[in-house]
Amino acid sequence: MNQQTEAARLERQIAFIVEVDRLKQVLRHTLTIDGMRRENSAEHSWQLALMALVLAEYVAEPLDLAHVIRLVLVHDIVEIDAGDTFAFDAGGNITKPAREQAAANRLYGLLPSDQAAELRAWWDEFEAGETPEARYANALDRLVGLLTNTRNGGGTWRQHGISVTAALQRLAPVRDGAPGLWPYVERTVAAAHAAGWLTD
Repeated sequence: MNQQTEAARLERQIAFIVEVDRLKQVLRHTLTIDGMRRENSAEHSWQLALMALVLAEYVAEPLDLAHVIRLVLVHDIVEIDAGDTFAFDAGGNITKPAREQAAANRLYGLLPSDQAAELRAWWDEFEAGETPEARYANALDRLVGLLTNTRNGGGTWRQHGISVTAALQRLAPVRDGAPGLWPYVERTVAAAHAAGWLTD
């Protein structure tokens, strides 16, 4: 690789890094645990990466933990263009795939072609949820909402009148991706219902 090619490659890498700084500005619907503000998508991705390290013992199958961290770090970059779609927004979730595909094309396309293909493949893998790593990553992505809503007085569950059935459907990937955590999910949802944070 000549000096000019190296410089052009670095410029594309820096352009991507600068662009993804905008993830810090994407506000999610989820409130922080203290209930004082909405979290941003960059904070969410960092939290999932840390959860991946701490909770790996609850996964039933062998996995590449470093790869799980790659998946969670890139999974919400598309929200820079597509925005955060509330988990229980039926209409928004209909248009979400098309919005996120377009965002993935643009954002990962900022990188040099080899890195663009690699990071885009990680995003596609997370979305498909078929590998052990993607199942675990998706489990964590669902679990974090449970942790937050049960520590900030019901949060978005209470605000939107979410039912026990809807909450358990949303949390179902935890049963597949980290089955050791599923009893905790069931107990916690039952307690949230008893507290009046989830409807019948």
